[in-house]
Amino acid sequence: MKNALLISLLVFLFSPLFAQDDDDMLSLIEGDEETIEYATASFKTNRIIHSHSLENTAEGVLDFKIQHRFGFVNTGFYDMFGLDNAQVRIGLDYGINEHIQVGVARSGFQKTYDGYIKAKLLRQSSGARVMPVSLSYVGATSVTTLREDILAQSFQENFALRHRFSYVHQFILGRKFSDRLTFQVMPTVVHRNLIESSEFENTVIAFGGGGRFKVTKRTALTGEYYYVMPNHIDQDRYNNSVSLGVDIETGGHVFQLHVTNSTAMFENGFITQTTGNPLDGDIHFGFNISRVFTIKKPRDFDDSDW
Repeated sequence: MKNALLISLLVFLFSPLFAQDDDDMLSLIEGDEETIEYATASFKTNRIIHSHSLENTAEGVLDFKIQHRFGFVNTGFYDMFGLDNAQVRIGLDYGINEHIQVGVARSGFQKTYDGYIKAKLLRQSSGARVMPVSLSYVGATSVTTLREDILAQSFQENFALRHRFSYVHQFILGRKFSDRLTFQVMPTVVHRNLIESSEFENTVIAFGGGGRFKVTKRTALTGEYYYVMPNHIDQDRYNNSVSLGVDIETGGHVFQLHVTNSTAMFENGFITQTTGNPLDGDIHFGFNISRVFTIKKPRDFDDSDW
């Protein structure tokens, strides 16, 4: 009986030590396990300037975006160097989940409505799962609501409803090289149901490139450029789109200030219908304003989804 009591006492006294040793061993084992670290904040918003960026609007968040372009600065003092003329696009972007974002918008340019879906296919990561790049897909459509008599001035044709539509397929492949530098390429196909002349293609192939260089915690320099394949558009009338900008973050707002030769702010517009030649001073000053609202709290995200 005495031996049993002595053994019980020893177990009681020394069990905290054994338990502590077990905890230490467990922590060492867990510390050896690699975790997946995803690249984040490659851009400040879901747009570089006109183009979609690698970033998506967060799950359950609504992004209210106003995009504004003044007229060409070379119009002179009479038009206050473009301030008297403007084009506006007002849009809503919403994050359905960690992978999918959707959006709709209305532009003054050709009185156009557009909508899109954007899906993350790959996400840059390191650690237990190494993925050197991020990859997204964007599918979009737009429809002009200009009166038929106005459209006929350019196309000289009777219109069916289908003629007003255009479609876009785009892949976004990019990498965040450091906390400061991000770059992406954007192979793009734009299909227009109606074109101005049969000598050009309904389907336009373009290659875009864009990036960001972070200057301070809340400011960054951005730029993008699209090259359209020869003979796909009227190159005597239209030019490749080029844009340079500055992003400024202030709380829940992101202000994007930029200069560009493109008037439209949807793909069929700025890729295939950019009339400005920057060498002749055909430059717009513009800005994007983004304000986000949390509509619902996101569910717990499981890394195994990737």
